[in-house]
Amino acid sequence: MPFITTKDGTQIFYKDWGKGQPVMFHHGWPLSADDWDAQMMFFLNAGFRVIAHDRRGHGRSTQTDTGNDMDTYAADVAALVEHLDLKNAVHIGHSTGGGEVARYVARHGKGRVAKAVLVSAVPPIMVKSAANPGGLDISVFDGFRKQLAANRAQFYREVPIPFYGYNRPGKTPNEGTVGNWWRQGMIGGIKAHYDCIKAFSETDFTEDLKQIDVPTLVMHGDDDQIVPFADSAPLSVKLLKKGELKVYKGYPHGMLTIHADELNKDLLAFIKA
Repeated sequence: MPFITTKDGTQIFYKDWGKGQPVMFHHGWPLSADDWDAQMMFFLNAGFRVIAHDRRGHGRSTQTDTGNDMDTYAADVAALVEHLDLKNAVHIGHSTGGGEVARYVARHGKGRVAKAVLVSAVPPIMVKSAANPGGLDISVFDGFRKQLAANRAQFYREVPIPFYGYNRPGKTPNEGTVGNWWRQGMIGGIKAHYDCIKAFSETDFTEDLKQIDVPTLVMHGDDDQIVPFADSAPLSVKLLKKGELKVYKGYPHGMLTIHADELNKDLLAFIKA
């Protein structure tokens, strides 16, 4: 399996398929590159080169106990991009991966990035503060950490239900989808996943968003129960120089998986525009 080794000795697993313009995918917490199966196949068949990696501590990458922060995540991406010599690339990030994309493009992407996409993404910042009164209280994330430490396996059975909106009236959980979420989560390391909660909830991406100068599409469902819409996508678009917002009525946080056909077409249209 392909890996790169970063400066601190961490091995980062990645997939790199096809030829053409590179499209790189950045997954959410606590998942892996496998969460992009539907997009990888779609864009590969559309003639693109598709790349997805497992963030450190996630999936098949090293189960790190250090470096589980957004600066290091972005540096790991930069190392992989340099290793693969990606240019004119489109970077697409879901949830925590959206934060990773924002930091990477702002700090490392000059001259290599054509466009960016933030899907159900955590920027500008999730946690509530005086500067972000619409955010989620820190107690929400403390609760995540408590449940993770107490029984990660059970916690990862429960999270996919609101993640995919399966708790809404008339919705029936798809066992394969829920099981695949659990499988991806359990492959990763508990310490890295624990630390990543702080990274995705408390990192402020305001300045990153202001510095991004490539066209950026922000896609979000207005029934997102994980990263609430009102305090994320509309605020991000206001900070971006070339931001475009697309809202999906009634769609959940995991819309890329359960509404892949629609979102893939919209992603393709944005890339080709």
